[in-house]
Amino acid sequence: MTELPGIPSDEVAGVLTTGRGDVGTLFVSMARRHPEGTDAEYLRWHTLDHRPEQHRLSAVRASLRLVSTPECRDARLSGDERFDAVDHVMTYFFTDPGGMAGFLDLSRALGNAGRKLPLLPPVERGVYDVREKRAAPRVKVGADVLPWWPVRGAFLIVERESWSPEPLLDVEGVAGVWSTTALDVGPELASAAAGQHLTYCFLDDDPVATAHRLHPILAPREPRFAAPFHPVVPHQWDRHVP
Repeated sequence: MTELPGIPSDEVAGVLTTGRGDVGTLFVSMARRHPEGTDAEYLRWHTLDHRPEQHRLSAVRASLRLVSTPECRDARLSGDERFDAVDHVMTYFFTDPGGMAGFLDLSRALGNAGRKLPLLPPVERGVYDVREKRAAPRVKVGADVLPWWPVRGAFLIVERESWSPEPLLDVEGVAGVWSTTALDVGPELASAAAGQHLTYCFLDDDPVATAHRLHPILAPREPRFAAPFHPVVPHQWDRHVP
């Protein structure tokens, strides 16, 4: 792969002074596969209807929908069994936790308009404070803009304690890393324990291949959950399904 030209944004003060982005909070919903096996139809509805509507909220800055395939499941590290059923992950990138009020209001309004399907069975939802953002210098774009960067996949790591992102950035396929910590926002929005750590790896290589490269680094840390995912491909709803 030919490397893009120039100096990485995170090393150029003139780029950083123009803006660092305003994403400070993630809403991460982890769910099971569809109980009737119609995952592709669910992804179609969510991607064409529900997800775009969220962007009318000024606090929502980006979003990313992820799916686990059988190959992805085989590439997971063993961890806490409560996460074994996770096959879908939806992430909304918010400016701050205050945006959650509008998020709930919009959900109710869409439901009242007959615009909601039954949600996928939840495993865990969490509202996370973004603590650290890092990008691999080879990708050039800065860590602040990774939510808008066209990923080939993502790798999520749930742990009880935080770790430095540096070793992950040296792994081929890891384009950037965001480190986050779960907030205590109440049961209406979240079930993740306050203080739980979620590391979000943005990938520029096949997620399964990258997962195997990450194993030697992550195995000694004994994460609660460590798994690769594919992004949803619009209008190819059955391309990546559980």
